[in-house]
Amino acid sequence: METQLIYELIGYAASILVAISLMMSKIVRLRIVNMIGAAAFTLYGILIGSIPVAAVNTFIVGVNIWYLARIYGAEEFFKLMRMTPEAEYLQLFVDHYADEIAKYQPEFTPEDIRSDLCLFVLRDLVPAGLLLADIDNGNLKVKLDFVIPTYRDFKVGRFLFDDRADYFRRLGVKEIRASARTPAHSRYLERMGFERTGEAEPRYRLTLP
Repeated sequence: METQLIYELIGYAASILVAISLMMSKIVRLRIVNMIGAAAFTLYGILIGSIPVAAVNTFIVGVNIWYLARIYGAEEFFKLMRMTPEAEYLQLFVDHYADEIAKYQPEFTPEDIRSDLCLFVLRDLVPAGLLLADIDNGNLKVKLDFVIPTYRDFKVGRFLFDDRADYFRRLGVKEIRASARTPAHSRYLERMGFERTGEAEPRYRLTLP
């Protein structure tokens, strides 16, 4: 393969990565992919002898590293906020994110809002996550476990199921049960420590210590 063709392929790959990053809604993933694309452009600039291209993209790599360090190093404020099923904001939230909810948890229906537990997870006072569930004989049966696109870095889930497990215990919950109809939601539950219990229709459980 000719050297010039290799250089061009690196440039095309860098362009594609940067373009893909701009279409992402998850800020952490956007930063990471954009950083890789900028690093590829830096290499491309060096290979073709273009100092401006290499310099600008080196700067972009540095900016992305700085923002990622802030994201992962910042201390954030998390809090649970319980609402009644009749709360107007709860309905507005579910309606606003209806398409996103359907994408990851298609089994959810508007009637599922009528739940024993309607719990928002606030992240720096932003409603970042919503848990809707019923409580039955010590079991918490999840109807909806949703995190808005901007905050899908697993911090909301870890706060809910790890840091605040005591909240559920005070409600008499011994086990949390959930189902997953999409691979993405299955991966999320497994990342949160849920154990798979069903094969035909993936079901999961999390036993509280």
